[in-house]
Amino acid sequence: MSPRIVIVGGGLAGLAAAVALTERNLPCLLLESRVRLGGRASSFHDPTTGSEIDNCQHVTLGCCTNFRHFCETTGLASSFRREPALHFIGPSGKVDRFAAGPLPAPLHLLGGFASLSYLSWQEKQALARGLKALARPVSSADEALPFSEWLKQHRQPTNVINRFWFVVLVSALSESLDRISVTHARKVIVDAFLANRDGWYVDIPTVPLEKLYGGPLVEWLTSRGSQIRLQTGVEKFEMAGEIVSGVRLNSGEIIDGDEFLVAVPFHRIRSLLPETLSAQPDLQGIEQLEPAPISSLHLWFDRPITDLPHAVLVDRLCQWVFNRTLLGNTPASTSLAGPPGTDLVEKSFYYQIVISASHQLGGRSKEDIQQEVLKELAEVWPETANAKLLHSRQVTEHRAVFSPVPGIEGLRPAQQSPVANLQLAGDWTRTGWPATMEGAVRSGYLAAENILSRLGKRERVIRPNLKTAFLSRVIYGLPANEPG
Repeated sequence: MSPRIVIVGGGLAGLAAAVALTERNLPCLLLESRVRLGGRASSFHDPTTGSEIDNCQHVTLGCCTNFRHFCETTGLASSFRREPALHFIGPSGKVDRFAAGPLPAPLHLLGGFASLSYLSWQEKQALARGLKALARPVSSADEALPFSEWLKQHRQPTNVINRFWFVVLVSALSESLDRISVTHARKVIVDAFLANRDGWYVDIPTVPLEKLYGGPLVEWLTSRGSQIRLQTGVEKFEMAGEIVSGVRLNSGEIIDGDEFLVAVPFHRIRSLLPETLSAQPDLQGIEQLEPAPISSLHLWFDRPITDLPHAVLVDRLCQWVFNRTLLGNTPASTSLAGPPGTDLVEKSFYYQIVISASHQLGGRSKEDIQQEVLKELAEVWPETANAKLLHSRQVTEHRAVFSPVPGIEGLRPAQQSPVANLQLAGDWTRTGWPATMEGAVRSGYLAAENILSRLGKRERVIRPNLKTAFLSRVIYGLPANEPG
């Protein structure tokens, strides 16, 4: 008889564990307190447009091997669009196309870096020195520094800091440079730009996240024997001696099981555990993890303001602009109802602006933020000034990610909890990755590996990193396979 495996939490970490175990003929019972799956990678209904809106634009990179495997396994890969180039727009408004050339890594992006018109040649040479220095293993002295201090020590010019390091790392890690560890900065730069020519590619969902994780994925799991219960909140894990025996729901129902996995945000984890377990030294670091916010502004205009699918804005409040109509997340144009009492229907064109590490927006009104965003968009695309804004929504995910501050790795717990039959999963656990969809899937895969091992099925679920290119090993001294 198969063991009963209970997973608490239907975000990416819990879903990844469920997929890994279900694929190996170990169906699971997945409990999710909300009305939909996906966790922070989710959507909400906008009554004005009648459509599902993602709380924040989620993208994945070519170096995210486990997330890609998760999507390929479940048939979700076809719901992503790969961008052949990134579009950077500097202070002058010039669009710089950043793409890979024919040379092998790490020379494949030489043309892309050369194309950045808002950096001088001297600044690009300083950037090249900084990239080479960051490729080296991180010393304990460096790890104690915030990345902003590391940049000063390596004589990075102000323009390079503001127009490259800030642009790339704040978008990837959603934290300011003075709160990013050198290890996490290195992880982003090495995996995305230096190790393999495919690491930098950006894949963008072409459907709302609600459809991505709430439709085909549910069918994939349930058709293979797993069960999903939504709106099923868990109050506490129940112990029987030294092991978990079940979970007590908010309704009072007890669900028994053999193996348990909890995949909820770090700020909720300890409230679910019995007091004797939450006090364990291995879990004390969770209390010191700090959240970082990401804000999104959703805008619907009466006309297109740009034909670019996306843009990275440099030296502006707006960081990324996604043309959601063009990317396929919505129909070619969405109809909006006119003023009450009229039959007017207006066609709209939908854009999402992302502001990561949005601490600085605290205390500002939504109207103030919207006006600054509209002003910046008009500076880049003058047609914005002529367009009619039909509708807008502003969303801030206050606990979007954990802050990758110096010393953070010592606070992140392993997937194996102090209790043998209880696994932890979530991007906040020890994955070697920052708080990303890749990190979440890795945590679920690692937790699934632990369950398989306990059941006598030693099997590697985690996928290897992209292979480090030969020239990357020669030029930067990177190991043949950068640790995952």
